[in-house]
Amino acid sequence: MTDPAGGPAAGYPVVLDLAGRRVVVVGGGAVALRRTRGLLAAGASVHVVAPEVHPELAGLPVRVHRRRYAPGDLAGAWLAHACTDSAEVNAAVAADAGADRIVCVRADDASGGTARTPAVARSGAVTVAVDSAGDPRRSVAVRDAVAALLDRGLLSSRPHRAPAGGPGPPGRVWLVGGGPGDPELITVRGRRLLAEADVVVVDRLAPRALLDTLGPGVEVVDAGKAPHRSNLTQEQINAVLVDRARRGLRVVRLKGGDPFVFGRGGEELAACVAAGVPAEVVPGVSSAMAGPAAAGIPVTHRGVAADFAVVSGHLDPSRPGSTVDWQSLATGPATLVLLMALERLDAVCAELIKRGRPGTTPTAVVCRATWSDQRVVLGTLATIAERAAAAGLRPPAVVVIGEVVRLAGPAFGPDSVAGPVGER
Repeated sequence: MTDPAGGPAAGYPVVLDLAGRRVVVVGGGAVALRRTRGLLAAGASVHVVAPEVHPELAGLPVRVHRRRYAPGDLAGAWLAHACTDSAEVNAAVAADAGADRIVCVRADDASGGTARTPAVARSGAVTVAVDSAGDPRRSVAVRDAVAALLDRGLLSSRPHRAPAGGPGPPGRVWLVGGGPGDPELITVRGRRLLAEADVVVVDRLAPRALLDTLGPGVEVVDAGKAPHRSNLTQEQINAVLVDRARRGLRVVRLKGGDPFVFGRGGEELAACVAAGVPAEVVPGVSSAMAGPAAAGIPVTHRGVAADFAVVSGHLDPSRPGSTVDWQSLATGPATLVLLMALERLDAVCAELIKRGRPGTTPTAVVCRATWSDQRVVLGTLATIAERAAAAGLRPPAVVVIGEVVRLAGPAFGPDSVAGPVGER
C-alpha cells in the first residue's frame, strides 16, 4: 500500500462485517493464532491452511487444511491473511488475492497486501482502531494511550443526555462500589461507567473527588447521610434511581466500599427489579479488606489466622434483640474486622471481653484508610478504645482484632500512633 509519491498510504478505514463469512488464514504459527482469535471474535468462518499448526490454533473452532498453500485456496473468501514465515508464500497469497479482488493482509510486509491490521482497543461497545501508515509501534502507543483514558474514565465514549424530560428509551442503573476512599481504588469498570453517566447518586463515603471529572450536564444527587443535615431516606433514594432510569438515563449509584457490604445495595437492587428497571451491581474494594491492608495487616496469615469475620458495630452490642452473635465472635473467628464501630468501640470491646475474648488481644484502628491522612492506632482489646479517643480519631475507621495485628507494617504515615500492640 503506497501513495502516488511512493510513501506509505494512509489507507481507507472500514469495519468489516465478517459474521458467517469465509476468511482464509495461511500459516499456522503464533501470528496466525493471534489473527484467528480476532477473526473468530468477529464471527468469521475461518479456514487455516498450513502443513503444521500451533496446538492452540488447532483447538479453536476453525477448519484446518494441513498442507502447503496452493492456488485456489482463497476461493470464496472475503478476506485473506498471509501469516507464514516465508516471504515467497506470503507474496503468492497476496498476488492471488489481488487477482480475485480479495482483501489481503500480509503479516511480514504490510505494504505487500491490500490491507493492514490496526492496533485495536475495546471499551464496552466502543472499538478504537489506530493505524499510523505502516508504523506499528506508533499505532500501539496511541492505542494504549486512548485505551488508558477510556478505562480510567478520563475520555467518555458516550454523549450525556439531559436529565429533564419525559419517558424515552429505557435507562439503566449501575450500583457501583467506589472503594475504600482513594479515588484510584475504584474499579476500571466503575470509573468508566461514571464517565458515561447521565446521573450520579453519591454517598458520603464515596470517592467524591471523582465528581470533579464529570461533565457539566451530569446531574449529581447527594444521598450522603450525615448528622445535623437533611438526608434522603432510603425510599427516596430508591425513587430517584427508578425515576431517572425511567426517563431513559444512565444512572450510577456511587457508593463507598462495595455496594453489598453494609451499603444497602441489596435494597436498591430489589427496588429497581420491582420497578422493572434494568440494574447491575459493579463490585468495589471493601474497606473491610482495604483498611487492614493499608495498615499492613493481613486479615489471614499462615500459622496465625485462617479465618475472619466482618461485623457492623454501629449498634450497642448490649441492646436486646441484636442480630450480631457476639458470643460466637468472641470465641470464634481468628480475626474480627469491625466497620462503623468507632463511636461504640468501648462498648464493643467490653462485650467481647465479657464473652471470652482476651483483653490482651492485639487490636488496631485504621482511620481514613487509603487516604493521604490515614492514621493507625495500635493497642489491645482492653486499651484500644482509650487510645483511639486520646488520638482524636473520627469515622470512618476500621477496627481489626486478632493476632494478625502483630504483623502490622510500617505503612502508617507520619501522623499514626503506632504504640505497643500489647503484652508479647
